[in-house]
Amino acid sequence: MLPFSIEIRPGLPIAEQVLFAVKKAVVTGQLRTGDKFPSVRILSQELKINPNTAHKVVAQLVDEGVLVTTPAVGSVVAALALGDKRARAELLGPELERAIVEAKKLGLTAEDVQAAVAAHWRKLSDSSKP
Repeated sequence: MLPFSIEIRPGLPIAEQVLFAVKKAVVTGQLRTGDKFPSVRILSQELKINPNTAHKVVAQLVDEGVLVTTPAVGSVVAALALGDKRARAELLGPELERAIVEAKKLGLTAEDVQAAVAAHWRKLSDSSKP
């Protein structure tokens, strides 16, 4: 059983969906610092995805500092020491740009997007409470 939930949707790259699900689990507290992360083999079997895709996901999570891999221990959730607030905010750049492009394609205003962000923020904040 995986320590995070995911519903694979067609049309989106599976690796991106898994990365998002893991990051969401970390920010909502579903996965905490020091929690053991499944091996590539288990991730592949549980999600019914190609082992190469599972390996790519784990490697990217390690590269991004979400996971730490140690010999004989495996992968665990890292303590996210991301520097100052401005540096952390800059990490959102690519995702924010994609969201803004999609919002503009849909004809949404900045106020519409801000309201949607606030609603999602509340939803995630509520889901992280015990």
